[in-house]
Amino acid sequence: MSITIQNLHKSYGKQLVLNDISFSIPSGEIVGFLGNNGAGKSTTMKIITGYVEADRGKVEVCGIDIAGNPLEAARQIGYLPEHNPIYPEMFVKEYLRFVAKIYKLGKQANARVDEMIEKTGLTREYRKKIGMLSKGYRQRVGLAQALISDPKVLILDEPTTGLDPNQIIEVRNLIKEIGKEKTVMLSTHIMQEVSAICKRVVIINKGRIVADDKEQVIVSSGSGSGFSVLVEFNRPQDMDTLEKIGNAVSVSLVSGNSYLFESQMDIREEIFHYAVSNGYIILTMKQQERSMEEVFRSLTK
Repeated sequence: MSITIQNLHKSYGKQLVLNDISFSIPSGEIVGFLGNNGAGKSTTMKIITGYVEADRGKVEVCGIDIAGNPLEAARQIGYLPEHNPIYPEMFVKEYLRFVAKIYKLGKQANARVDEMIEKTGLTREYRKKIGMLSKGYRQRVGLAQALISDPKVLILDEPTTGLDPNQIIEVRNLIKEIGKEKTVMLSTHIMQEVSAICKRVVIINKGRIVADDKEQVIVSSGSGSGFSVLVEFNRPQDMDTLEKIGNAVSVSLVSGNSYLFESQMDIREEIFHYAVSNGYIILTMKQQERSMEEVFRSLTK
């Protein structure tokens, strides 16, 4: 496993931030780490990267205990925090050479810097001062510095926050490309990002893991809200009668002769039998797909 977290606890004073969380990420996987503000995402990432110590629990990165051997574990990690701490007065290439020197890359430094400039799409910008770059390109510089030591694990905290739609797509594609070679753990509030990038989703709420699976599995079974079916009849229906079909939880008029059925189980067969026995024609019957955003709201409210 690239990342293993076991029974992790963390408090700030009387505030419990992480409450006995456990999960693992195998090599070569891109995992979305989701949660509301204050749920514990950034704290978890800071513990993994060694910036914050846990109160209890164990974290291993590539089999190395972060508490017992923090420097060796840190060598396996590239980290882009939410607020990218780059120096605006430095030129792009100058800054990346500075980072390479910190990592003691020696004779490999210049070649590695040039490789990261090309890989992160900074070829036309590397002669500029970082402060002159758009936020999208500053994020690229942040990704370049996170990758410069060739880490096995990449931790990205809100990598596309504040970017415009075009910049989001550019950075998103870059992360997908990086994910072909690295293990990537990223936090985000953008659900489309999860669908576009992540193979798996871990959701944290109030310091606890409330979901951990592929997005499709979480969407199909994670919200607990049951089934939603949109049905259009050929004639108006009596609402009280519709609510008695198949233990429907609720029925609402959407428009015209279209009704939305909410239930804890699939009642499409019961709706069909109701229509046949009463001489009605069903013009449309469609199970409404829940979105990741709806499931997320249900799990974290």
